[in-house]
Amino acid sequence: MIELKTSAEIERMHVTGRFVAEVLTEVGDLANVGVNLMDLEHHVRGMIKRRGAESCYWDYAPSFGKGPFRNVICLAVNDAVLHGLPHDYTLRDGDVLTADLAVKIDGWAADSARTVIVGTPAEEDLRLIRATEEALEAAIEAARPGNRLGDISAAIWAVARAHGYPVNTEFGGHGIGRTMHEELHIPNKGKAGRGLTLRPGLTVALEPWFARTTDRIVFDDDGWTIRSADGSRAAHSEHTVAITEGAPLVLTRRDDEVAASA
Repeated sequence: MIELKTSAEIERMHVTGRFVAEVLTEVGDLANVGVNLMDLEHHVRGMIKRRGAESCYWDYAPSFGKGPFRNVICLAVNDAVLHGLPHDYTLRDGDVLTADLAVKIDGWAADSARTVIVGTPAEEDLRLIRATEEALEAAIEAARPGNRLGDISAAIWAVARAHGYPVNTEFGGHGIGRTMHEELHIPNKGKAGRGLTLRPGLTVALEPWFARTTDRIVFDDDGWTIRSADGSRAAHSEHTVAITEGAPLVLTRRDDEVAASA
C-alpha cells in the first residue's frame, strides 16, 4: 500500500535527510588516497551512534542478498555500483567511489548516494558521474503532481541516451518513508505518460546509476556487491524526494550541491 505523507511527516523525513547529506559530505571529504574502506565504515558508524540514528542497512536481508548486511554504509569502487560491501581495501589514485547511505531518525528514513573520484580524476569518469547527476536532476524535475511514474523513468533514460550510456532496469528507485523500501519500483528507463499518477505526499528515492559500456550486472562472491558485467566503471547518484503541491522537495540535498547551483 502506498502511504501519502503529511507535511509534518515530510519535515521529519527532512530532518533525517539533512543528516544523511551531512554524512555523505564527510565521506566525500575523507575519501583520499591511502584511506581504507573500513576506516570510512567505522567513521560513519560513529556519526550514526552520536546522532542517535538507526542504520537501515544493518541486518538488512532481502531475497537477493547473502545473509544479513552487517555494515552501515555501502561503499562501491570502480566497476562496483550498488550494495558495495565495505571491506579491507585501500583507496588508490583515480578510484571511483560510490557511497550509499540510508538511516532512520525517530522512525523516518532517508536514502542518498553520491559518487566521487579519489585523487586525480579521469575525464571519462567525470563525464559518467555528471551524467548520473544530470539524470537525477531531470528525475527530480519530473516528480511533480499530475505527472506519471513513467515520466520520471523517461527523464532518466533521456539523459542516459544523450550521453550514450546503457541502462539497467533491475535496480532503480523506490518508495521510502517509515522504512527504507516502500511500495513502488521506479526503473531508470521507461515511457512518459505511463504508470501511477504522482500525488502530493508521495516520497520516493530516485537513483539513476550507469555503467560506462553495459547494462548487465554480476554479483561478487560476498553476495552483495553488484558490478558491471564487463568491468567498466560505474556511477550512482540518489536523493530522497517529496512530491508537493508545487516544486519537488529534495530531502537529502547536500550543502555543496546548493552552493554549486547558487
